[in-house]
Amino acid sequence: MEKQYVVDALSKEESWRIFRIMAEFVESIEVLSNVHNAVTIFGSARLKPEDKYYQMAEKLGQLLVQNGFSVITGGGPGIMEAANKGAAEAGGQSVGMNIKLPFEQKPNPYANLQLDYKYFFIRKVMFIKYALAYVIMPGGYGTMDELFEALTLIQTKRVKSFPVILMGREYWQGLLEWLKNSMQQKSMILPCDIEMIQIIDEPEEVVKHIKKYVIV
Repeated sequence: MEKQYVVDALSKEESWRIFRIMAEFVESIEVLSNVHNAVTIFGSARLKPEDKYYQMAEKLGQLLVQNGFSVITGGGPGIMEAANKGAAEAGGQSVGMNIKLPFEQKPNPYANLQLDYKYFFIRKVMFIKYALAYVIMPGGYGTMDELFEALTLIQTKRVKSFPVILMGREYWQGLLEWLKNSMQQKSMILPCDIEMIQIIDEPEEVVKHIKKYVIV
């Protein structure tokens, strides 16, 4: 009887979780509906200000704001902090969508619009929903997750196509070669699927590329 009681109690707790999920969706939509012309920037939480990719992200955040865009990041340190810093110091809208984790991910101080998430999947929906373009800088599993989520949704036409840009050719070149020499060669993906990805190293060129597809 005791085991049955525990199972029933857990089942009730699980059913109530749907309301917490709904609350996160509602809060996100209410807050982010005021964010316009946003570019989402992803990358490692582990990079420090002296790293060249941190500096590239900071410059990119600045240039995006100067060209009429808002900036969205995952709200944490590293690349996210750099992009938020560049956007905020340029006087623009700098959005941080922080995920609550037991280590590594802490909100950075440069997001002038901050949201905190418990659920990864809600955060991922909001990244897609409010971004006009994705810029993916060097990062780990989380960065890869966001990259391939976007590519899958575009490939399957679940979302309207938008620019997906990789910054850091030396970091990403091996992945692109594997996609071509393994996935494409074995017909797991088509050449047009590779063409969804652009590698651009200079922040100025990234902004120029995005402006080809987006009018602000």
